[in-house]
Amino acid sequence: MRRVVVLTTGGTIASRPDGRGASRAVDGAGTLLARLAGEPGVPVEGVDVLRVGSYLLTPGDMAGIVARAHEALSDPDVLGVVVTHGTDALEETAFLADLVHDDPRPVVFTGAQRDAGAVDTDGPRNLADAISVAAAPEAARLGALVVFDGRIYPARGTRKTHTLAPAAFAAPDSGPVGLVRDGVVTLTARPVRLPGLPLGELDLDGVRVDIVPCYPGSDTVALDAVTAAGAQGVVLEATGAGNANHAVCAAVARLTAAGVVIGLSTRVHAGPVAAIYGNGGGVDLIEAGAVPLGSLRPAQARILLIALLARDRDPARATRDLPLLAGVSPGPTPHPLTAHRASDHPAPDPSLT
Repeated sequence: MRRVVVLTTGGTIASRPDGRGASRAVDGAGTLLARLAGEPGVPVEGVDVLRVGSYLLTPGDMAGIVARAHEALSDPDVLGVVVTHGTDALEETAFLADLVHDDPRPVVFTGAQRDAGAVDTDGPRNLADAISVAAAPEAARLGALVVFDGRIYPARGTRKTHTLAPAAFAAPDSGPVGLVRDGVVTLTARPVRLPGLPLGELDLDGVRVDIVPCYPGSDTVALDAVTAAGAQGVVLEATGAGNANHAVCAAVARLTAAGVVIGLSTRVHAGPVAAIYGNGGGVDLIEAGAVPLGSLRPAQARILLIALLARDRDPARATRDLPLLAGVSPGPTPHPLTAHRASDHPAPDPSLT
């Protein structure tokens, strides 16, 4: 039977307040599907995977969710997969799914901002929209997607941008790729699909990558602490277009020489990392060995670096492949609004798979 498979993992969409008024994930797939906003228009199979808030997930848990999605797609009668997920870490799991997705059928992530006990909960509508997208022929070959508040986003570059508002997600550098309303899916762009990683190499256990912020007056205490604790990779959340200071630059040179992979991202809402400033800025950080990560923000950059290091525990190979899979063009930085054009990205490297 041709159908959509819905994998439920918990999150606000499955949560209800307890005796203290604190929300906990308690609803399973049957309850979520019973509360759908209208008829889905396609047969739906619900599968319980987890019932937790996504702030509790580990990278290994995320890999398990992605593996379950691919397991569902092994059935040729499945039109697509929907994953209901907590919004706190949805952008990480969705991006991980996109990194290894090699099937034309979509994996669609959604959730809610208002718990299942709220009169105006947004969960049923978001779930109905996600099912419509998963079943739509137009969504073929788009990879992993995020559907929220009637908008369709590519997993790459999409992040949570509001803690409470129903329109919780955005892709600041490219915008949505389409809309969904009352079961009608309308695409306005197609995301570029970069080369991916083999799903069989998605063993993330034992790989530690940390995010270290840079800010005015920051020193190297945090950077040295995470690497002393065993971090094989670090993502710097730098200021501006990717800047820090002299002390951080010196630490980056020392750590990269020792085999630690260091990616360079930024705390700024939108725009790519760019080598502009010396005197402790981005030019010096990159010369010291940090790898610029384009428009990937720290949360997704960390997932990419974990996946690359998990592949074969080879820091040199991870450093080499990091720019390509981050979508960093070898030429001039493209304008953000052209980010969906294939010409702005390097050609796939067959050796990655």
